[in-house]
Amino acid sequence: MLWNNAAIMPLSFFEEGKVDEWERMIDINIKGVLYGIHAVLPTMLSNGSGHIVTTSSVGGLKTFPSGGVYGCTKFAVRAIMDTLRQEVAGKVKVTTIYPGSVTTELGHDITSEKVFSMLSSYGKWTRLDADAIADAFIYAISQPGNVAVNDLIIRPSDQPL
Repeated sequence: MLWNNAAIMPLSFFEEGKVDEWERMIDINIKGVLYGIHAVLPTMLSNGSGHIVTTSSVGGLKTFPSGGVYGCTKFAVRAIMDTLRQEVAGKVKVTTIYPGSVTTELGHDITSEKVFSMLSSYGKWTRLDADAIADAFIYAISQPGNVAVNDLIIRPSDQPL
């Protein structure tokens, strides 16, 4: 079993040109998933079983201003995981979890003043505790052998995005 669960989210607008932040997001959010899969897939295929779970984001389902590069990385995760699911169907289970707003350190690396200004004008919604995401993970991995939970969207009930 593998749970790919690492990401950074230094949101910024394209016009700000924060290329170094973009590159870090691509390296961690996309390459991290690929390298994780690469590390376990040969063994899982050899054993004829396994489960790869990856945390994406609702940002991988819908874009938003300042989230272009972050969303790009999460849309890439969606494509990677869906392709993997098709390639290993019947051999390895594949699940992608799409969390909404969760109480974590994600976003604490935002350096854009424009993003801070924009976020302060958004309506406030509640944040999920990390336990809610862990519960979704447990749900996905606890299904019988012939059941694959491929995609789980989990967000606060008052989150509009």
